[in-house]
Amino acid sequence: MKPHYLSPLFDPRSVAVIGASETPGAVGSTVFSNLLEGGYTGKLFPVNLHRDQVLGINAFKTLAKVPMVVDLVIITTPAKTLVDLIEECGKKGVKAVVIMSCDFVGTDKKSQAQLDKIMDRARHYGIRIMGPTVFGLCRVSSKFMAGNYQGKLKNGSMALVSQSSSITSAILDWAESHDVGFSSVVSLGSAADVDVGEVLDYLVADPKTQSILLYIEDLQEARTFMSAVRAAARSKPVMALKVGRYNDASAAHGRTHSERLIGRDDVFDAALKRAGVLRLRSINQLFTAAKVLNGTFKTKGRRLAVVTNGIGAGMMAVDRARDLHVLLPELAPGTVAWLAKNLPAQASRNNPVDILGDASPERFKLVVEAVLADPNIDGVLVVFTPQAGTDHLRTAEAMIALKKTSDKPLLMAWIGGKKVDASRKLLNKAGCASFSAPEHAVEVFYSLAAWQHNQQLLLQTPAPLGEWEAPDMETAHMVIDKVLADGRSLLDEIESKAILRAFHIPVALTVRANSADDAVNAAMGMGLPVVLKVDAIDLMHKTDIDGVALNLNSLIGVASEANKMLSRAHDKLGVERVRGLTVQPMHGKKHARELMVGVVNDSAFGPVISFGAGGIAVEVFNDIAVSLPPLNDYLAEHLIRRTRIKKMLAAFRNQPAVNIEAVKNVLLRVSEMVCELPQIQQLDINPLISDENGVIAVDASIIVAAVDPKARRYAHMAIHPYPSHLMQLTQLKTGMPMILRPIRPEDAELLIQFVSRLSDETRYNRYMSVLKSLPQSLLARFTHLDYAREMAIAATVQAGQGEQIIGVARYTANPDKDSCEFAVVIDDAWQGKGLGNRLMEALFTAARDMGLSIIEGEVLTSNKTMLAFMKHLGFTIQTHPEDNGLKWVVKEL
Repeated sequence: MKPHYLSPLFDPRSVAVIGASETPGAVGSTVFSNLLEGGYTGKLFPVNLHRDQVLGINAFKTLAKVPMVVDLVIITTPAKTLVDLIEECGKKGVKAVVIMSCDFVGTDKKSQAQLDKIMDRARHYGIRIMGPTVFGLCRVSSKFMAGNYQGKLKNGSMALVSQSSSITSAILDWAESHDVGFSSVVSLGSAADVDVGEVLDYLVADPKTQSILLYIEDLQEARTFMSAVRAAARSKPVMALKVGRYNDASAAHGRTHSERLIGRDDVFDAALKRAGVLRLRSINQLFTAAKVLNGTFKTKGRRLAVVTNGIGAGMMAVDRARDLHVLLPELAPGTVAWLAKNLPAQASRNNPVDILGDASPERFKLVVEAVLADPNIDGVLVVFTPQAGTDHLRTAEAMIALKKTSDKPLLMAWIGGKKVDASRKLLNKAGCASFSAPEHAVEVFYSLAAWQHNQQLLLQTPAPLGEWEAPDMETAHMVIDKVLADGRSLLDEIESKAILRAFHIPVALTVRANSADDAVNAAMGMGLPVVLKVDAIDLMHKTDIDGVALNLNSLIGVASEANKMLSRAHDKLGVERVRGLTVQPMHGKKHARELMVGVVNDSAFGPVISFGAGGIAVEVFNDIAVSLPPLNDYLAEHLIRRTRIKKMLAAFRNQPAVNIEAVKNVLLRVSEMVCELPQIQQLDINPLISDENGVIAVDASIIVAAVDPKARRYAHMAIHPYPSHLMQLTQLKTGMPMILRPIRPEDAELLIQFVSRLSDETRYNRYMSVLKSLPQSLLARFTHLDYAREMAIAATVQAGQGEQIIGVARYTANPDKDSCEFAVVIDDAWQGKGLGNRLMEALFTAARDMGLSIIEGEVLTSNKTMLAFMKHLGFTIQTHPEDNGLKWVVKEL
């Protein structure tokens, strides 16, 4: 693999510090001394106009006088010098710069104009910029300490990525006093260029980083962030603290119900869950998470047991667990029987387990050991209170020993002050999850369980389109194109329902009526009772002008109400806006529940799907849950489960349960709709009537906007859907039919069989292993794809009773978003049948579809047949000294 394109920034071989000095408190002084004292092993050059030496190192008047091209330049001089210095860096050939000017505000117009000039110069010379930031960055694992921080950083396996220098410093100060270490600390500041997503991209490939902690204030490039954070969360725990949780005031004036009810924070929360990230809600939770993330704490469920020698302290944990819906199950009968036999008669033998105030270390050890082994329990919280007869140190030592014997999380809350201070330090030193309050321990257990659940959301990949009845895309495009051509953005009810029908969502029959007589004729045709609604241009909510009449049971009533409604509409809207009325049957379903399905377009994350109670309840009760598309069956069900109305969808009293599959199908169809129609900005289906027989959309509103016709497919999505358009039916040289299609999670078993059939040589060359079965971690990595950054095309044929994979071609996009690296492996029994050509052409098509322009890979030098084949496909051969005897093949797409 070639070095990461951000290596000059994160692992530079040479650094120049412009503004390096010995002035106490100056940024240039702190950063330069940190680099020296931290043990940086690369070449270091201080640049200072007024000094010949800085801290004993020869200094240079300007960057131009430095005798080599350095990988990284750190600028600590005043903001007014920045534009000229970036120009100087560009002429010198520098590829990475960290701006640490402490007087750069960045929020006023003057600073923004200056930043625009800086970025213009940087883009011209191909320079990547981090900041402007006051803190900078530290790569503790490689002794590259380029941070504006006066303190000691301990080496660890956790990376901290922050958008605030002040928060970064506060976390590091806390970490120093709690013996928490870091592999990397990155403070992005204004993030004018290098952003959170790109830093995550680097940390995903960093073997020294095992977990990631994020502090986020805002996101500019959600697509890059989602792609990178999902890739990171697949292999490393990621936790995030996001500030700015309240809705914008403008949201209260949204046109659709969904827009008024959904805030940016709801969307961000849904995005983090879908990415497999645990969201933190406070700086205290962030500190606690830092302690746990640095260990190997995992839970397979949310069932907690509490063991305590003080029932009052134990009940603190119980109360917090119930607040957070953490389960406190009964212990298994075998565990209860053991406790009855081995505990004093006064002790509590169920959850929480009270082992009494005089509990010895041995009693603690035996009871916690028994509870850890209980099959009903996923984790244990030990709450210790110092009382007469207790020994806090020996008890802590016993818990440390127990922690090593179980894969279940063991959390410790040692309550008290000076008396237990020594044992707290002992627990911390041993890497235990220890806390001063039982509530904090419960919150951490809840967080671990939530993270585990979010990992399940991360692994969800919606099935391809075409596995059920395909939508009528031609009709949908025709309706939207006509609305946009007319200069409108709001589809009327009949147009909106035409879009829903095109995606096979059941809709209520709706007939347009220009007059009261037309309304009567329509009512006679469809049967009474009926509903009348005003049909007017750009009218979002008909109830705003009393433009809806329900349950009209007579033709006289229809005529009378139609005349009144038209008169009111003409008065309030003007004759030119009123087109007439619409008539539809009154649904009259005996066991109906009113639901709402909506879509809003978030400025960062794109389309967001909402679900909740419908009718007038939608805004009264604010019962709504949101999720990012694309959805699958699991995600649709999860979206429904997160609402309060879910209880009303089940059977109760004399009400049968609604057809939940029909509700899920609507969510899946709406997901499909927003994936395939980027023009949709907002959508409301309200009410969606549901009962035991199915669903029907009674009312619908859609807002559209024109999109760039040159935009890449799915560019509007934060999460790339399954690229079903890349599927193709073709054949081998022998004429045997073959399907080429993107791989998906359901292919795991087929991939296992494919790898098992490969020869040892082929398996080793591709997977660097002769194991006949891929480890579960690699299997998930190869089948759960983020199609925005990687692709695997599987060649399949029918064999025996089912499908069989006979070859896989894969590419992974480089973070430069322009090139990708590929790999191809073919079942040895299918060599020489034209499969290689077809796989590579399919891969070229997929890469071009993603906007990539270069595809490259490595081939063994001795493999002349493979090199000849690559030349045949149009690749050029390049050899680089750092490739260790491998040859790179490169092709422009």
